[in-house]
Amino acid sequence: MVIETDAAHTPGGLAQSSGAKPAGSLKGPLAFAIACFLIWGLAYGLLDVLNKHFQETLSISQADSAWLQIAYFGAYLLLSIPAGLLLHARGYKFGIVSGLAVTAIGALLFIPAAGAGAFLPFVGSMFVLAAGLCILETSADTYVNVLGDPAKASQRLNLAQSFNALGVFFGPLIGGAVFFSPTTTAALGGATRSIQIVYGLIAVGVVLFAIAVWRARLPETGLSDHGGAVEGDAPALPLSKQPHFIAGVITQALYIGAQVGIGAYFINLVTHNWQGLTSQQGAFMLSLAAIGYLVGRFFATALLLKVRPRVLLTTYGVINVVLTLVVAAGIDKVSPIALLAVFFFMSTMFATIFALGTTGLGAGTKKASSLMVMAIGGGVLLPWPMGKIADLYGANVAFLLPAVCFAVVAWYGWKGATLAVGGQARR
Repeated sequence: MVIETDAAHTPGGLAQSSGAKPAGSLKGPLAFAIACFLIWGLAYGLLDVLNKHFQETLSISQADSAWLQIAYFGAYLLLSIPAGLLLHARGYKFGIVSGLAVTAIGALLFIPAAGAGAFLPFVGSMFVLAAGLCILETSADTYVNVLGDPAKASQRLNLAQSFNALGVFFGPLIGGAVFFSPTTTAALGGATRSIQIVYGLIAVGVVLFAIAVWRARLPETGLSDHGGAVEGDAPALPLSKQPHFIAGVITQALYIGAQVGIGAYFINLVTHNWQGLTSQQGAFMLSLAAIGYLVGRFFATALLLKVRPRVLLTTYGVINVVLTLVVAAGIDKVSPIALLAVFFFMSTMFATIFALGTTGLGAGTKKASSLMVMAIGGGVLLPWPMGKIADLYGANVAFLLPAVCFAVVAWYGWKGATLAVGGQARR
């Protein structure tokens, strides 16, 4: 496919030459973009551990602890559009470096927040950290999505999201070993000092990576934006007239809501339904769930070579409806195991919904991508109501809400991704 670029269509207005770069020349930029997924995976993995940690150390309810998730995903809800505008104006490299810089600032704010010993400063620090991750994800998701053959966008995003899952694995592993271990906590100088050390190290690592990205060559040229004119294609319509995109954003928001709610109350659920299981063991079990998520990413990437994305999304959605109903049933040991399996089948959902929803949008691809990332703000939808239900009726009952969300995901793979103007099905 021939790529046509000019100054008018290049972020930052830089004149660039026509013609796609050879696939090999895009491996370096792709590697840098994929590395970003590891960073926000680690931040997210620690988030779910902090939720339970603050319930115990600051004596807050399950519903109140949800404010961490609300701050994290509220940042996505509020800043995704500005992040998209920044991406359009300054390009991928500037967006990635800016996101890393703000993320480092947010991590550093955890140091005075821990010193304050109150919950509200942590909520504010989490918002700033998530603001940086929002800018980072808007840039990196879009970069991976357009960095090569449009037909293989789902495969690239699933591969990149596999590294996100790797970060999610290390998050609860680190959090469980540090925050729920009296010995380790004492060795680091107490609960306050342990949080300061962990987030201080994260800030240093993010800054070093930002410097490496700034020095690297991340070309804006030679990238298929999945919107270039192809002979025989009809001109792209406005996003407001793209039903498959609108349905995709809604589905993505509900899926993220389910994922966040499940992660937020994972430790509560498994410790409640597995007699004798401690919070630290629950955190390590969350890492085990992240391994299933990681394996699921790689498995889905391979499976997509033979299975259509819509078919895979529908199948996984139906399976997770069944699994979350088993979790809601509150069966001793069986419900926690079913919850572990949920992570495997969640693995491909974000990337596949993202790719299906942003297909065929022409010049609106970048704006659509920022709105799709904005849908990550759907993470604010379920944590508080799930926490309230858990406080009143038990953690198991709260998992009926994710079951409804997974039903919507299954519908999108089956019908939603085929919607077109006038009610006709897209191919």
